[in-house]
Amino acid sequence: MNRLIPKPFRLAIYCGILVLGLIFLSVNPTHAQVVPGTVHILEIEGVINPPIENYIQRTIRAAQEQNASLIIITMDTPGGLDTSMRQIAQMMLSSSVPVAVYVYPSGARAASAGLFLLTAAHIAAMAPGTNTGAASPVGLGGDADDVSMTKAVEDAAAFIRTMAMQHDRNAEWVERAVREAVSVTEREALELNVIDIVAESIDDLIVQVHGQTFRTAAGEVTLDVANAPHHEASMNFAENFLHVISDPNIAFILLSVGSIGIIAELYNPGTFFPGIFGAISLILAFFSLGNLPTNWAGVALLALGIGLFIAELYVEGFGPLGVGALVSFALGGLMLFQPFRPAPPAWPDLSVNPWLVGSATAIMSGFMFLVMAQLVRSRKAPIKTGHEQFIGQIVTVKQDLNPEGRVWFQGQNWYAKVNQPDLVVEAGKKVRIIGIESLTLITEPVEVDQNPQIN
Repeated sequence: MNRLIPKPFRLAIYCGILVLGLIFLSVNPTHAQVVPGTVHILEIEGVINPPIENYIQRTIRAAQEQNASLIIITMDTPGGLDTSMRQIAQMMLSSSVPVAVYVYPSGARAASAGLFLLTAAHIAAMAPGTNTGAASPVGLGGDADDVSMTKAVEDAAAFIRTMAMQHDRNAEWVERAVREAVSVTEREALELNVIDIVAESIDDLIVQVHGQTFRTAAGEVTLDVANAPHHEASMNFAENFLHVISDPNIAFILLSVGSIGIIAELYNPGTFFPGIFGAISLILAFFSLGNLPTNWAGVALLALGIGLFIAELYVEGFGPLGVGALVSFALGGLMLFQPFRPAPPAWPDLSVNPWLVGSATAIMSGFMFLVMAQLVRSRKAPIKTGHEQFIGQIVTVKQDLNPEGRVWFQGQNWYAKVNQPDLVVEAGKKVRIIGIESLTLITEPVEVDQNPQIN
């Protein structure tokens, strides 16, 4: 039964089962026993998106169930999706365990959505050499966007102001950060009462908060964490993988690779690998785009470029369609994360690296010329019709010819037999087609170094 399934499909099935198994194990991990009173340490690095949201919510729930004494979230982020930021902030505000957001290590930042989460925390801390702020809406809109700009600013300003007031911090300054995009260093933030602590390290932060009392959703909590054990709550496999691919450059690479794979499959149907790999890449790319502030006009331009490229396959030579495909592809990459309307203040200012766009366009151009050259050669070759086109082609034996078996020809399994009844040709060997009877190929053995054309 296994031989009836083409090898590429079998490989795809095995890989799919493996990935699903890893995701199942990571989504349903076996939690190690954590003693009550432990300090749980989490990490936010990069864009705040649904995988980060799931990770933070899952680990905060686990910390509450395990009666943790403190949750520390180290953070270095340019911002993220407004919906994910608000879900995380709500989880922090409703936590019965004090949550400390710590902008760490040195050189880290808490921009846009990061400032909102820093403000939502029961304990706001920063390491030396860090900064926070810059939370005003980004976009390319003009006068036509005044209403939406005002709505976005007012909503964000009210949200961050109420969180700052809840923790007795400087509500006026955080509102300025939303309205005017101001930023401050860790020392300036401490002097302005934007944060509570400047700490050299996680251990220093724990020493400084020991014995202090904080208001949580369950009431006032006095921390006793001087000698508390630490537990690093890391992202599981699924969360980490999905977060890693939710990057502008990786999203663009996945789109490019997926497009090339699909085009390669259309150019040479039945090869399977390019089509399967291209489809997987495109699915991952669209997942990544869904976790980023995407300009779908950029996606449309990329799709137009691919459509023009496919159309070029059916046109003689390289003409306006090919040029239009390359121009559309490059513009789509540059516009992929450039908003035309003001984005919520939590959103980061992201873009695809122009050098990456240029390199991908150059690769696409080279691939296009390679395909067109192959098409031109094939169109100039003598035309064979019927069974004549099979004669002389070299194929690979998939099931021993004894004297009958199967060979791999034109992207699929064919019944075949060798022209010498007393000869056995083992799987993996090469044979030449010398005729056809009904749907059975008649073949003869051939040496590997004589292969002019292999299918």
